[in-house]
Amino acid sequence: MGMFFADDSYDESRRMEGFQRYKQLLSFYAGRWVKVNLLTTLGALPLVLGITFSVLSSSVLVLIPASLVGGAIFGPFLAALYDSIFRGLRDAPGSWWDHYRRSWKQNGRASLLPGALVGLLAGMYVFMLYIMWSAPAFPGWSTLLVCLFSAVLFFALNLLYWPQLVLFQQSNKDRIYNAVLFTIKYFWRVMGAALLQAAYFLLYLLFAPWTLALVPFVGLWFILLVCELLLYRQLDTVFQIEKQFIQMEGDPWRENT
Repeated sequence: MGMFFADDSYDESRRMEGFQRYKQLLSFYAGRWVKVNLLTTLGALPLVLGITFSVLSSSVLVLIPASLVGGAIFGPFLAALYDSIFRGLRDAPGSWWDHYRRSWKQNGRASLLPGALVGLLAGMYVFMLYIMWSAPAFPGWSTLLVCLFSAVLFFALNLLYWPQLVLFQQSNKDRIYNAVLFTIKYFWRVMGAALLQAAYFLLYLLFAPWTLALVPFVGLWFILLVCELLLYRQLDTVFQIEKQFIQMEGDPWRENT
């Protein structure tokens, strides 16, 4: 049985498509993604604590270094989570722990700077939301829409940047360039996935602190799986993910037949 849905209605000896593929991925890999998510949550603690302290002290001077340092610590953990998600999407063979350690060796250094920038932007958004929430007057719908739109762009960039970091050896400039071109080509699909992720985290925020209990188990990996699954066919078409990795790792579906 997969998460939320029974999985006895399809042939598990071959790769399914559409919603059946979603259930198949949950059936095969949900356990390992929960484990990786637990480690990712631990890696996010310095960032969360730094942002929380800066908000409680209302200090931007604390926010900036705390977010940068916490984000740099969080970067390799986030890269390892993306790596695990995409190994599942392409059905890579091997144990989750071997994959996890390999991700740290391959992507640890490259993920420090992107992680620091993600931490800084996340801290700025949290601090900005706190200022608007505690403001004596409503900031206005235009301000809220600008914040929402910028947040959606932020999520869209992350959904396209981190997969390239864990899959290919490229410069940061090339990754951003590819992300922009991909967004232009598949604009509505990318924006839809980013909106879905924004709505997901907004629900966590609105129903906090009760939702915090779910973060170690489904907080990050589940929404990343759903969003990247929505984009995976297009990503594979553009970047030839399956073709490149089948040449190195083999085709697990062909080997199982």
